[in-house]
Amino acid sequence: MKRSKIFSKKLFKALSISLSLVLTPSVTLGISTASAKDATQITAQANSKWYDILNFDDESEKENALRGLIEAPESLIIFDENGNLVWNVAQRDYMKSVQKIPDTVNPSLWRNTLNNSYAGLFEVCDGIYQVRGYDMANITFIRTDHGWIVFDVLMCKETAREAMKLMEKHFGKLDIKAVLYSHSHIDHYGGIEGVIDKANVADKNLPLAEQISSGKVAIIAPEGFLEHAASENIYVGVAMGRRAQYQYGTLLEGNDNGSMSIGIGLGQAQGSISLIAPTYDVKTNETINIDGLEIQFQLTPNTEAPAEMNAYFPKYHALWLAENCTGTMHNLYTLRGAEVRDAAAWSSYILQAKQLFGNDLDVVFQSHNWPHWGKENIQRYMEDTAAVYKFIHDQTLHYVNQGYTSTEIANMIKLPDALNKIWYMRQYYGTLSHNSKAVYQKYIGWYDANPVNLNLLPPAESAKKLVEYLGDTDKVLAKARKDFENGEYQWVAQITKELIFADPKNTAARELCADALEQLAYQAESGTWRNCYLVGALELRGGMHNTAGGGNLQSMASGLTMDMALDYLAISNDALEAQGDDVAINLNVTDTGEKFFVERKHGVFLVYKNENRPTADATLTCKKLDFFALMFGQNNLTPNQIRGDNSAVQKIFAHCKKFSMNFNIVEP
Repeated sequence: MKRSKIFSKKLFKALSISLSLVLTPSVTLGISTASAKDATQITAQANSKWYDILNFDDESEKENALRGLIEAPESLIIFDENGNLVWNVAQRDYMKSVQKIPDTVNPSLWRNTLNNSYAGLFEVCDGIYQVRGYDMANITFIRTDHGWIVFDVLMCKETAREAMKLMEKHFGKLDIKAVLYSHSHIDHYGGIEGVIDKANVADKNLPLAEQISSGKVAIIAPEGFLEHAASENIYVGVAMGRRAQYQYGTLLEGNDNGSMSIGIGLGQAQGSISLIAPTYDVKTNETINIDGLEIQFQLTPNTEAPAEMNAYFPKYHALWLAENCTGTMHNLYTLRGAEVRDAAAWSSYILQAKQLFGNDLDVVFQSHNWPHWGKENIQRYMEDTAAVYKFIHDQTLHYVNQGYTSTEIANMIKLPDALNKIWYMRQYYGTLSHNSKAVYQKYIGWYDANPVNLNLLPPAESAKKLVEYLGDTDKVLAKARKDFENGEYQWVAQITKELIFADPKNTAARELCADALEQLAYQAESGTWRNCYLVGALELRGGMHNTAGGGNLQSMASGLTMDMALDYLAISNDALEAQGDDVAINLNVTDTGEKFFVERKHGVFLVYKNENRPTADATLTCKKLDFFALMFGQNNLTPNQIRGDNSAVQKIFAHCKKFSMNFNIVEP
């Protein structure tokens, strides 16, 4: 037992170094924006036109954001136990007194940022309360007969703990009967240890009723939650972590020249994360009772997340919409990288929820942004949201069948006027542009059918040939500067990008590309696009800001299966380097009862489950965590755990690479 705990600690440390969680890149909370420039006159004029597009006199979303406020913190800044900054809403306080929106911020995005900055404890209805603005997501408390359930627990232990303190200040010590995870994204389960103690979790082997009656806390999630929560950040976790620095703007300060909101919150907290596995999986649209409170579940798989669920509370005439409705246009494709989401299914499940529960609702509430009240408003809110996702799906395919390419569709698709003017469907997080590309990708893939694009040259090689054809780069830059003065920022970014990829030391091209990206950021309504542009500009001006590259997978290990581990082993293996170095082992995992025949042949890993072979070079018998430790360089096996060639076990891992987040994006 003692040795197993040591292995676990070593494994956790190794995992922290080797892998990266998508939402927790190891970066500071904001690098100075001192090098930032002002908005040009053209950008100022572009931003002023938004007042003609949208009705800024309509402040219904602000009213919803403030409705039911019980207490707002005077200045919200959260630190971890070592004094490191985890969350800072106070940096947005100045926005509440600004009379004129700065020209460096799209006025629509400014409004969303301001609404998201209203942090505190809110009453949804008598018996349901939310702490909002304490993290990217909301934490929700729902009263049962003798205690409470908690729906979603934020991303970090520190932010969840502060939210609990605020709730208990007004309601006393909370007797938590159950914690519910709405879906498999980390900003909804990572803060669990700020809410409950691991030692107080119910026995998953008991029926749910007995879990509740045991006095310990049941943890309830949709079927498939654990698999997707663990796997999403593994296979391409390092790449996603690096890209997330761009999407979430974690390298930026939160100010007029830096990051604003991302539509579903102010950004991401950067504290301690954990995962406690569910003790009960909701497998159907079932109804359960927790301490006298009836909950009717609606599973919505493959919508905003692979495993997700809505929940209706008849007692309160209230519907929890998870992240299926969020008060903004969401992502069908997220810029950090992920599998494309199903727009048609997403729309369908919202309409299904409207049919199932819509006639008996006083309020709908969710894991981001604020609730919506009143039967007519609710019906319209759900229908509008469903209509937008259905429109993107249908209209993209409409254009596909006319032969238009992904880029062409992204530049031509427009929402119908009525849908375009709705504040709760504005493009703060997802955009029509990249969401239509997602639909194209789902159905058609990357190839646009033009054979020229079948086997394109790599970016740097292509850029060098282009520069060779262009000739004098100084003349190209002179033309680009004129285009910049005329406000053609996208084109300037594109042409200077080619100069940079041909010669990364071309300082003039880097500066001009950064300037163009910065103006694109200032005009962007999407908070994530703004972040991407600004981080790109930051790195062009100052170079990449190196990071340790490791997130924190310590508490994720319990969710990893042997199949996932072997998949990751194969991904980390350099197959070309390993060709000719064949090896085969039998693997018997004692605590899971699994067995495998694993061979590397011609550099490629092949795994045969439920099989051992006499031709193996060795047989390894160990626990799951023992094998995980071996994967990351910790060899503490005893001699009796290996039969056959001892070196064969080490040989299996010989060509596996440790990935780093320190790779370039805006330069080769």
